Amino acid sequence: MKIGPERIDNLSPERLNAIMERSMEDIASVYEDIRKIVYDVKERGDIVVLEHYRKHKHDIGPPDLEVSPEEMQEAYRQLDPKVVECLKAAAKNITRFHEAQLEREMWSIEVKNGILVGRITRPMDIVGCYVPGGTAMYPSSVLMTVLPAKVAGVGEVVAITPPLKGMKGNPATLVAADIAGCDRIFKVGGPWGVAGVAYGTETMPRVHKIVGPGNKYVTAAKMLVYGQVDIDSPAGPSEALILADHTGDPELIAVDFLSQIEHDPDSAAVLVTTSKSVAEGVCENIDREFDALHRKEILESSLSKHSYVLIAKDMDQAIDFTNEYAAEHLQVLTEDPFITLNRIKHAGSIFMGPYAPVPVGDYASGTNHVLPTGQCARMFSGLSVDDFIKKPTFQYLSKKGLESLKDIVVTLAEAEGLPIHARAVEARFK
Repeated sequence: MKIGPERIDNLSPERLNAIMERSMEDIASVYEDIRKIVYDVKERGDIVVLEHYRKHKHDIGPPDLEVSPEEMQEAYRQLDPKVVECLKAAAKNITRFHEAQLEREMWSIEVKNGILVGRITRPMDIVGCYVPGGTAMYPSSVLMTVLPAKVAGVGEVVAITPPLKGMKGNPATLVAADIAGCDRIFKVGGPWGVAGVAYGTETMPRVHKIVGPGNKYVTAAKMLVYGQVDIDSPAGPSEALILADHTGDPELIAVDFLSQIEHDPDSAAVLVTTSKSVAEGVCENIDREFDALHRKEILESSLSKHSYVLIAKDMDQAIDFTNEYAAEHLQVLTEDPFITLNRIKHAGSIFMGPYAPVPVGDYASGTNHVLPTGQCARMFSGLSVDDFIKKPTFQYLSKKGLESLKDIVVTLAEAEGLPIHARAVEARFK
């Protein structure tokens, strides 16, 4: 399949808008169906989940929904020892990166004589981590969601993931959860799993926050339970933007481009470069490699729907486009990527230089791969320790300190028509 370079200056407003919108999840078409499932789980609990999964195993009961110690032992026996060791190595890097995010447990300042104010950090009591599964295998997503929660000090971390046939958990997912220190694992996916831990059932605990990637059905369910629980950012199909100047290697960029769009048919990949020769070289390499690649149907869909090779007139235009696109993954392949980094405003995770392809962040460098998609990087960050911590404020006032604020509080309370607010302060001086 051929893909050709286009100049940003030649893009119509409609085409530019289509590039920016790319594969943003349209959950409107499934919202009502998912609402019914979520409400049903809320009202009837385990029985709804069991009815759904009896297509896998007719005689299942509530105990079959949770991974047992025996099943965990069997998962270790089934998994290649080399995969186990690599998961442990990745977990160390992920843990180290997230430990660096921890803030002081408490700080305070005296804003005025006799008025001490400050803030404390406290982890959540219990959270749920969604791990895509079924026939797919995503142990890396277990590490990326469970480990930050454990580092933050969350009391109980629960994982939910779709089962394989026979109500068995994916061995790689189970082992990764054990390595990460997950407390409980439930073989329940989709809206059934999300609703189950949002409201609690006879078997599944009620959590305070749900994080982790999923398809549009999972995203719709998370948005429906938001408010009952907290959630991370809405997630859509994976996407990457490559920002390159004349120093970019067309062969490496082509491989990076193709690696991004093998995720699923709605993945998006964009190259923005100031070099016409780099753009043309990348297109030639993609065309040359395409016929020999696996997962060709997925690649062809992504290439035709959401992938582009764009030529900018200069680096200013390239960076402006990059910031507007606000990619989930951003690769910076410029002469001095650290100078370029200073001008990047919106991106989920940034990969700098020719030796930092996106897959290192997906698996092993330590940064988190649960990231905002669909321009949500303009207002959301990737998953971090902060997602599992609350930050209450506190204040202590002496009588002299309160007296110095008395007139301000009384005047403003009366102006807002709240006389008892004013009285609460005045009473302390009678």
